[in-house]
Amino acid sequence: MTLAWHTLIDFHECDLARLTDGDGLRTAMLEAIATAGGTYVTDIFHQFSPHGLSGVVVIAESHVAIHTWPEHRFAAVDIFSCSPALDQEVIIARLGEWLEAEGRRVDPRERGLHAHRTVSEYGQKVG
Repeated sequence: MTLAWHTLIDFHECDLARLTDGDGLRTAMLEAIATAGGTYVTDIFHQFSPHGLSGVVVIAESHVAIHTWPEHRFAAVDIFSCSPALDQEVIIARLGEWLEAEGRRVDPRERGLHAHRTVSEYGQKVG
C-alpha cells in the first residue's frame, strides 16, 4: 500500500544568481506549493558561507526541501507528500522555471507498506 509519494529532482545548469537568492527562492517555493494545492505550515532557509542555500517548507502533506550548489549551477529538490492531491508536477515545473534550469532529472518513488519482505542493510527482516 502506498502511503506517500517521494520525488527527488536534480536541476542542472541553473541561473547562478537564483541559486544564491534566499528570499527569491523562498517566495518561489511558497508560490509553487500553494499553486500545487499544498497547505503551508512553516519554513526555514539557511544561507551557507561561502555559498549555497538549504531550505525546507513543511506542509500539511509533508515537506518540500531544496539544497543549492551555485559553484556547480545545481539544485537538488526533495518533495515528500502523503496526499495524492498535491500536484508535484506543478512544483517541479515552477521551480525549474524560476531557477532557469537547462536540465532536470526526476526520480519519483512510492513509499509505504509493501506485501513482500525485504532484508535491510543491517540484515534484519523488515516489512
